[in-house]
Amino acid sequence: EVQLVESGGGLVQPGGSLRLSCAASGFTFSAYYMYWVRQAPGKGVEWVSNISPSGGLTNYGNSVRGRFTISRNNAKNTLYLQMNSLKPEDTAVYYCVKGSFPGGDRGQGTQVTVSS
Repeated sequence: EVQLVESGGGLVQPGGSLRLSCAASGFTFSAYYMYWVRQAPGKGVEWVSNISPSGGLTNYGNSVRGRFTISRNNAKNTLYLQMNSLKPEDTAVYYCVKGSFPGGDRGQGTQVTVSS
């Protein structure tokens, strides 16, 4: 059974930083592209970033490029998202997604709130 458990969200002031983690189990983590997506209140799901199985290729959405960094540790079956220079518009539930977006398995999400 695929399990994806996100953590690391919280309340942060504008300009602050957070690091999200996604612990994966139930599949061969190192064989899959992984994604971070987010959903703000009242809005659709937005793709944030993805990373290749080896970690050598990364892509970012225009709204986060230069501020967020995706990474993975295949030995620990864990996906990360380092978020810097956070803005109020980054407020959303963040999800990790296995394999493809849309359509891949995703976790329960972690709430990120950026507010003063």
